[in-house]
Amino acid sequence: MSGVAIRVDDTDLARRLVTIEGILDAPREELAEGIGRLVQEQTRRRIEQEKTTPEGAAWKPNRAGTSILYAEGHLSRSVDYVASSAGVLVGSGLAYARIHQQGGTVKPKTARALRFMVGNAAVFARTVTIPARTWLGLSAENRRDIEDATRDWIGSLLQ
Repeated sequence: MSGVAIRVDDTDLARRLVTIEGILDAPREELAEGIGRLVQEQTRRRIEQEKTTPEGAAWKPNRAGTSILYAEGHLSRSVDYVASSAGVLVGSGLAYARIHQQGGTVKPKTARALRFMVGNAAVFARTVTIPARTWLGLSAENRRDIEDATRDWIGSLLQ
């Protein structure tokens, strides 16, 4: 009998498949938790220091001339995240977080005018228009940081 035979040693392939299965079965909560912390830090830095939208545009100054979105740090400290195997949700539970993100008009609910302090002076107004100062979102650099963290996580699974 004549012919040709090829013997395939698939030991290395089998080992790599086990590694891939390990990555696919790895608990993603650890990755999501790391990404959540990273985005939380990025968002807090944007509010406290950068004062720009995720796209890099400067926020519109406020009339008081004070630090934008950081009078006492409540918004920054409220930035939190929920991580699960399905993903990460980052945001703030503060009632005023949304209007600063999206902008809008504030009107009094029961009184004839709104009252608020600008410096040491009380100011009254029938409506107040708050410009959008987008503080929540991902910049190109933020996305690269997340991609790097994800690569590091996958790399740790391959070791």
